[in-house]
Amino acid sequence: MMTMTTSPQVSVVMAVYNGEQTLADTLESILTQQGVDFECIVVNDGSTDLSRDILQHYSEKDTRLRVIEQDNQGLTRSLIRGCAEARGEFIARQDAGDVSLPGRIQKQSNFLHSHADFCMVSCGTRMVGLQGEELQIVQQTEEDAEQGLHRLALAEICGPSHHGSVMFRRNLYNRVGGYRFQFAVAQDLDLWIRLAEHGRHWAVQEVLYQAALTPGSISMVNRDQQLVSAQFIIEAARLRRAGKSEQQILDNAVAFSAREANTRKQGNVANGYYFLGCCLLRRDPVAARSYFQSARQADPLHFKAWFRLLQTWFSA
Repeated sequence: MMTMTTSPQVSVVMAVYNGEQTLADTLESILTQQGVDFECIVVNDGSTDLSRDILQHYSEKDTRLRVIEQDNQGLTRSLIRGCAEARGEFIARQDAGDVSLPGRIQKQSNFLHSHADFCMVSCGTRMVGLQGEELQIVQQTEEDAEQGLHRLALAEICGPSHHGSVMFRRNLYNRVGGYRFQFAVAQDLDLWIRLAEHGRHWAVQEVLYQAALTPGSISMVNRDQQLVSAQFIIEAARLRRAGKSEQQILDNAVAFSAREANTRKQGNVANGYYFLGCCLLRRDPVAARSYFQSARQADPLHFKAWFRLLQTWFSA
């Protein structure tokens, strides 16, 4: 049995909701990390599948895994809960369904330990589709890492490669107020901007994180909601940096989230399939075809999917 020290250097924080199909792979990718003392905190956000049993199985074998059970409250409140339980000097994010590649935790923690002026570090991310096929590699330039979160325009702002690719200092996380419940989505951008107001961000070019994109994921289904929330976040940052109150913006964000609750639409899932297909279109039109077909089935009036589907027959 693997045991945990009383003062781990890193706390890996993740939330899971009905993730039984990929949860074991995610846990294995964390618990097999070497070269650093860490704990892994998983908030089981009211899962109704076998996620709880999987977590119990792993926690019995490895005391570094700490499981928190709660009724379903959504990602943001789950992360608030998990980070509040963190004991490490650094907090590393991990999303259920994704994989941290070997050496990720050690390399990021070593960087923060030796660079006191940096508040967070991210890494390159490999995006994969439903069959594990590579969709794209996302990496940040040094300039984007340094300046991207200081640009207060929606078309120019640039954050880390993925929410789960980031590690940050726990004391600064607490000082800036951590994740904020007002943002049901884009909570990562809100946190990153506030962290960057107090320190620097470094992006390791090496790909150390693998993110699985699914048509029903938050980033796919709630794309429009994310864009509106990002506008709220940018306006809040503008007011905060001008020494003004951001409370009205936060109240507006809460009201907006309430209106958007439970409005997942079939067409949004179709957009997710469409996006996955577009990522593959040039490199593998045959693989892209299956995604466009799924988009068409999810939304028969998705005319862009119809057009791209025809395009795959001429490209193959």
